[in-house]
Amino acid sequence: MNRKIIVPAVVVMALAIAAIVYWRSDRGPAHYTGFVEGEERILRSEVPGRVLEVRFAEGATVEANAVVAVLDDRDVAARVDAKRSAMEAIEREIRAQQERVGVTDATTSRDVAAQRAALREAEAQASWSDKTFAREQELVKSGASTPQLVDDAKSRRDQARGQLDRARELLARAEASLGNVSIAGHDLETMRKRRDQAKAELAELEITLAKCKIQAPAVPTVVQTQYLWPGELAQPGTAILSVIDPRDKYVQIYVPVAELERFRVGQRVAIELDSRPGRRVPGEVSFIADKANFTPEKIETRSDRMGQVYRAKIRILEDVESFQPGTEGNVYLG
Repeated sequence: MNRKIIVPAVVVMALAIAAIVYWRSDRGPAHYTGFVEGEERILRSEVPGRVLEVRFAEGATVEANAVVAVLDDRDVAARVDAKRSAMEAIEREIRAQQERVGVTDATTSRDVAAQRAALREAEAQASWSDKTFAREQELVKSGASTPQLVDDAKSRRDQARGQLDRARELLARAEASLGNVSIAGHDLETMRKRRDQAKAELAELEITLAKCKIQAPAVPTVVQTQYLWPGELAQPGTAILSVIDPRDKYVQIYVPVAELERFRVGQRVAIELDSRPGRRVPGEVSFIADKANFTPEKIETRSDRMGQVYRAKIRILEDVESFQPGTEGNVYLG
């Protein structure tokens, strides 16, 4: 800003503040003029959509958590229904797969146990046949047996060895089926992961669907300004309504730097509206800015520094709802 403009502005403000201080010192107790304001809350859309309904007009009282506006949610609702149907289909697949895994596991375990028992029996039979054949061979040498008995023993040995090979093959097949059980279990786990993913996507869609209804704060409020009307398009962050809590209002004042030491957060004061002369209500200092307002670009003199003011909020403690935002009044120090 041009220095030629800054200096006159600072001088004028300093003179005004000096006049106020003089008037206070000669005309009555120290007081500070300000305006009643409320803690405005802007209700915004969090999702895109066309506004179907705004249920509260300016000045209307809104109950806590009431739905104040509705966006077109047909597209999101259709996606929610589709995702729920997909979830149901996955659940059916999981139940069927669980049954298959259970049946396959039980059948395969019984088969493996039976084949192992058959193998032990075949091994025992093969061992006995080998010993019998060897004995007959020794006996035929001494004339205690005949070539026919040796041939019969050899035939039984060969047959027993064939049965042993067969038993081993069947056991190998049965044990290989255990791998099928593992594969079926892996498939089941994959289905469960698909279900968890679908569940997360459904939850996200349901949150989006809920956001198509814009809700009021958790305390009763009054509508101050309507920003959007039915038929208009809302984007994320678009303001719909502004509301204030009628029981949470304050008087905003500006304190010269020279008088800042009089104020502290939590300090009790009195508030008197111009429209209610002589009637004062208690208030409390709830906020003092940590930076000055109307600060010149470059402070060079003490008079410049003394011309600064600090914004402060005086919370109204009684009869709050009767104070209308925008009305003017004075704050008196105790």
